[in-house]
Amino acid sequence: MTASDRFYLDKADPGSWRALNGLARKVAAAAEDAGLSRALVELLNIRVSQLNGCAFCLDLHTGYAVEAGVSAQKLAVLPAWRETGLFDDRERAALAIGEAVTLLPDEETRLAELAVARAELTDEQYSALQWTAVAINAFNRVSVLSRHRVRPRAAAPEDRAPGEQAPDASRTPSAVAGGTA
Repeated sequence: MTASDRFYLDKADPGSWRALNGLARKVAAAAEDAGLSRALVELLNIRVSQLNGCAFCLDLHTGYAVEAGVSAQKLAVLPAWRETGLFDDRERAALAIGEAVTLLPDEETRLAELAVARAELTDEQYSALQWTAVAINAFNRVSVLSRHRVRPRAAAPEDRAPGEQAPDASRTPSAVAGGTA
């Protein structure tokens, strides 16, 4: 398949894409109303995107996580979150929900994982985190099926090699098919 053969699911049905973005806005509002931090939501988004192998969403949500104050150390060990003491109980609950929703393990395992998470969260938080996982899974699938590319970002002037020019802004991830995930 060549680049000219690329099929963008989001561009093929803009109405459904807008509806998915509308769902994402509702889910984000529910998370905020439930008192969940942006950093926590982005950790969940990144972990689900890791499980789904969605490079575009990983790139996008890692940037959002950094903006929200998530440390480089937490981002580096996120795939092994169960093996570290870096994540607090609420973060661990969110990550367990993200994995349960994404992987859909056998019922016994899923119920056990969710029960631990449920004990840590309010009803509103528990619901908002499950919806967050459902939404990012949908975006991951659209991006993977559309083969959305991760484009190099413009490096800050101090990070560029001598004489290196900044990449064209039209090549940044936010300029690629759909703009956000």
